Amino acid sequence: MKVLRGTWIAIGWLGVGLLLYLSLTPKPIDISIDHGDKIGHLFAYAFLTIWWMQLHSDVKQQYLLALILITLGIAIEYIQGWTGWRTFDYFDMLANCTGVIIGWLASKRIPNCLDLFKPSRNEHKKIIQK
Repeated sequence: MKVLRGTWIAIGWLGVGLLLYLSLTPKPIDISIDHGDKIGHLFAYAFLTIWWMQLHSDVKQQYLLALILITLGIAIEYIQGWTGWRTFDYFDMLANCTGVIIGWLASKRIPNCLDLFKPSRNEHKKIIQK
């Protein structure tokens, strides 16, 4: 279970790194529909929120995680405004925050992927008896 949790965390950090790269690259991905970039922001933050919420069942930890992701989304917008090649956008901030909220709500409805790999009590007893 520790290996799976560690792998989950490592992939989560890769997701954060990808988010930072895509948010700050001079040539962002073009989503060729109306408000496509906002949809991209929403899905990226929702996915990251769901991913990281799998690690935290405690409500206080979930609040902290949501606050961290919202702060990240706001900070990235300010950094984009300072780059000279990206623009600051309040609607991107709103999309980021909305994605975090949707991701948090969704994470309460979907099964926790990490729990699917926990041994049941009977399996745990068998492991101990060996």
